[in-house]
Amino acid sequence: MPELLLELLSEEIPARMQTRAADDLKKGVTNALVEAGCVYEGARCLATPRRLVLSVEGLPARQPDSREERKGPRVDAPDKAIDGFLGSTGLTRADLQVKDDKKGQFYVAVIERAGRSVPELVAEIVPDVIRKFHWAKSMRWGTGTMRWVRPLHGIVCTFDGETVAFDVEHLRSGDTTQGHRFMAPGDITVRRFEDYEAAMDAAFVMLDPARRADTISTDARTLAFAQGLDVRDDPGLLAEVAGLVEWPVVLMGSFDEAFLSVPPEVLTSAMRTHQKYFTLTDPRTGTMAPRFIVVSNLVAEDGGAAVVAGNERVLRARLSDAKFFWDQDLKASLESRLPKLNDLIFHAKLGTVHDKAHSIARLAMGLAAEVPGADAHDCETAALLAKADLVTGMVGEFPELQGLMGQYYADNDGLSPEVSKAIGEHYAPQGPADDVPTDATSVVVSLADKLHTLVGFFGIDEKPTGSKDPYGLRRAALGINRLILENELRLPLTRWFEKTAFVYSEITPDLVDANWMASESDGKNGSDVLLAFFADRLKVYLRDKGARHDLIDAVFSLGRQDDLLMIVRRVEALGAFLGTDDGANLLAGVRRAANILRIEEKKDDRSFDGDADPVLFAQEEETALAAAVATVSRRAKDAVEKEDFEAAMTALAALREPVDAFFDNVTVNADEHALRENRLTLLARIRAATLEVADFSKIES
Repeated sequence: MPELLLELLSEEIPARMQTRAADDLKKGVTNALVEAGCVYEGARCLATPRRLVLSVEGLPARQPDSREERKGPRVDAPDKAIDGFLGSTGLTRADLQVKDDKKGQFYVAVIERAGRSVPELVAEIVPDVIRKFHWAKSMRWGTGTMRWVRPLHGIVCTFDGETVAFDVEHLRSGDTTQGHRFMAPGDITVRRFEDYEAAMDAAFVMLDPARRADTISTDARTLAFAQGLDVRDDPGLLAEVAGLVEWPVVLMGSFDEAFLSVPPEVLTSAMRTHQKYFTLTDPRTGTMAPRFIVVSNLVAEDGGAAVVAGNERVLRARLSDAKFFWDQDLKASLESRLPKLNDLIFHAKLGTVHDKAHSIARLAMGLAAEVPGADAHDCETAALLAKADLVTGMVGEFPELQGLMGQYYADNDGLSPEVSKAIGEHYAPQGPADDVPTDATSVVVSLADKLHTLVGFFGIDEKPTGSKDPYGLRRAALGINRLILENELRLPLTRWFEKTAFVYSEITPDLVDANWMASESDGKNGSDVLLAFFADRLKVYLRDKGARHDLIDAVFSLGRQDDLLMIVRRVEALGAFLGTDDGANLLAGVRRAANILRIEEKKDDRSFDGDADPVLFAQEEETALAAAVATVSRRAKDAVEKEDFEAAMTALAALREPVDAFFDNVTVNADEHALRENRLTLLARIRAATLEVADFSKIES
């Protein structure tokens, strides 16, 4: 069957945009074809730095014919309505059919359309996709109005080996393209993907990103092995470099061993982030080797000697700068740099980084009592110095190393290993895949830093909105959640929100909204709002681990639940209980009781709280249920107070049989007014008993 080949040739597409662009092009074209009734057997879209290539296989030669029946107005409808229907269908009244239904006779238009040739459809679809194509960043060039990520130079479009002609701005589609920019710049005529792929390969263009990445990885390891070295695994860099070259040529360079006195993270950052080099290690010692892998985009006549020499020269200059910063930074202690933090603004409304350093130091002293094994003095010292590396030359040049460089400088200052490590880890975890600090001092300082940030920005009403989170507050809250849960800490969040707000008021007066502790229009103060934000982040964290969000709601709905560790344990116990027959049946009974109460309380405009009167019990099921509720409430409450949530669930299980028997044999809405109210009060006692553990009304059936 026929095949569609499409190539869009442009200036270099940023590596980070190529995968998304290939997917979008494929979806845009194939979805339009399917909507037109043209199904296909397979499609793939490949990307190189200079081109997007789409191949759609197994297409029909023509669009299938279509037949549509469109119901119109009644036969006796006004002429204006009938004429309007005729205008929308393009038919005359004589072309219409008359059909009967229950309401009388009405007109039906039968519209038959002959299928068009697929090349004709493609000539409409592709220009529309190109014009509407979305790039994260795009540009205009020349005198045209079309936007593309970089100037678009050529369009190849063939169907079954024949050119599909159309225009997009100043470009005319054809069957001619170009190979590698330097090694095969001449015109190449193509017709089908198989011929096109072979021609590109001969013209030094590897179309498949996976093949380019595999070539880079294999050749790099081969070069390293020959020198007795290993290539450091770096999937992100490998994917990026594969998006920077069309014909990867792997070369090895070297640098002066004297630079190895600089921390390896600095060398790696200089090579990886700024130069896109792969670093090498000596497997015998596990240390960095004075070698690097660079990927060229051409086969040089001299075997790459000039390319290597040029990259060595560039790297030497960058590493010289790094060594200069390192040597200079070691001459001053972290403590001596603290006054310079006054020159850095944390936020215009929240003060300087110097203010923040002293604030988190105050918080860390208090938090030390909450984290087993933490020393208050060490925590204060680490928190105070955690931001000092921001004014060093090294972090100014390599900002991605902040925190880590502070750890190196703290070691140089002779600070304890616990303090140094806490400085290095105080930003962690920054993402869901990051390791969570486990050393007590590190945990304290990380918590203090994140709490200070969250309370400050919520205090000035700079909360995340939609997908926008410029200050990384969602990340900070998730980090606190992970620090607490993965270290099994008992930390009352509400109290620490309020203590953090107090620290702000002491060190930077009036910077946090004065209404932090006051009720808002919805009755919630700042701590309530921030706690709800944490609940949302906790749902995300637990959902990723397979927990149900409704169970989290059921626990948080009890009010002021701010001990995350106990919340999670209660959720786990609740989930296990509801997975049993007793739990599932009790949930059904409790929901039935809650529904009846909701209806009757709304009808009577009152609640039925209180104790049921035993004198009014008319059936033994009422007596049995009342006794069971009293016993279960006491046992569940005692178990929750002891934080034995499994025992609390076991206590609730005892309600299943009396609740089932009650609903099977007792009419709640009895004719006698007093009897009805007493039975509704008994249902309210069921609700109150389960609220000792969770709000069952929040649990989805």
